[in-house]
Amino acid sequence: MWAVGIALGYTLYSATFRFSAGFRAVLRDGRTAHIRAQLLMIGIAVLLFLPALAADAVLGQPVRGFVFPAGAAVALGAFLFGIGMQLGGGCASGTLYTVGGGSVRMVVTLLFVVTGATIAAFAAEWWSDLPALPPISLLTVFGLLPSLLLSVGLLAAIWVAVARYERRRHGELASIWRGAERRCMRGVWPYALAALALAVLNFVTLILAGRPWGITQAFALWGAKALDDGRLAEPVFWAFWENPTRAEALHRQVWADTTSLMNIAVVVGALLAAGLAGRFAPQWRIPTSHLLGSVIGGLLLGAGAIIATGCNISAMFSGIASGSLHGWLWIAAALPGNWVGIHLRPWFRLDDPAIAEPSVRHSI
Repeated sequence: MWAVGIALGYTLYSATFRFSAGFRAVLRDGRTAHIRAQLLMIGIAVLLFLPALAADAVLGQPVRGFVFPAGAAVALGAFLFGIGMQLGGGCASGTLYTVGGGSVRMVVTLLFVVTGATIAAFAAEWWSDLPALPPISLLTVFGLLPSLLLSVGLLAAIWVAVARYERRRHGELASIWRGAERRCMRGVWPYALAALALAVLNFVTLILAGRPWGITQAFALWGAKALDDGRLAEPVFWAFWENPTRAEALHRQVWADTTSLMNIAVVVGALLAAGLAGRFAPQWRIPTSHLLGSVIGGLLLGAGAIIATGCNISAMFSGIASGSLHGWLWIAAALPGNWVGIHLRPWFRLDDPAIAEPSVRHSI
């Protein structure tokens, strides 16, 4: 799992695979390359995941998908997370790998992601009873072949729609393989290669961990453990940690928690990629407006992910790959949140190239 996490971080950094920048590109600029790469990534994962989940095992290893209730909490959390993505500077995975890549600002974002996740876990009694459908799996409702056809068909339809949108806006369609050889020689991966690698690595995670790649519950765990160790609170009595699986994680060492281990490994993998590419250059002078964006964005990211039972990785990527309805609801609610966040970015001078960090300036 440590090796898989390092590979994930290396891949994310090498392709600058920033989900927040991808959503911003399509909503603000009409550019869809990153969105099409995400669709490719999810489509490959669907083809790998659904047969394995239908068989309940891979190579003798029991596996389960991320199938959670789709309801008001998912919609609310995803909407808040979408705003946080644009203000904080990245999503959950983006925050981790840019921290490893040397972004000091994203260290601030990460600290407040943990804070927001911990606050949401503490307040679980307020949002956990919001109206929701029961967990719905396409595999359970339709069976394997119809689920594959439906999922891949929806992804293909979205691909066609966004491609037509970009052609109408710009008269051409940017390739997700463009300059692949030249980019790889510079240590920068094309989006399509990263999409393939991320889908395969998520499938490897499913085999090794028995469940898909997830990120955000570890943030609530870190905050809860910090409060418990500092004797500032007793998280064991919070409703959020009454779930047996979560309670077990709370009583283990952080290094025994798979999600925490992989999160740290993602940071290490990005650090490795930045070092090998000669791009590790922390910037210690950060505009106050950017720091404020990191604080507010981080809080929304952390709280939104916990309320929505996941982020763009565990809810959207792993959820849709698992055939779960809640994954589709997550992205439907996160896109309006990103739209709001994009319109709030000028308040924090986040679109001013003159004061952006060199490590992330090309993603604006």
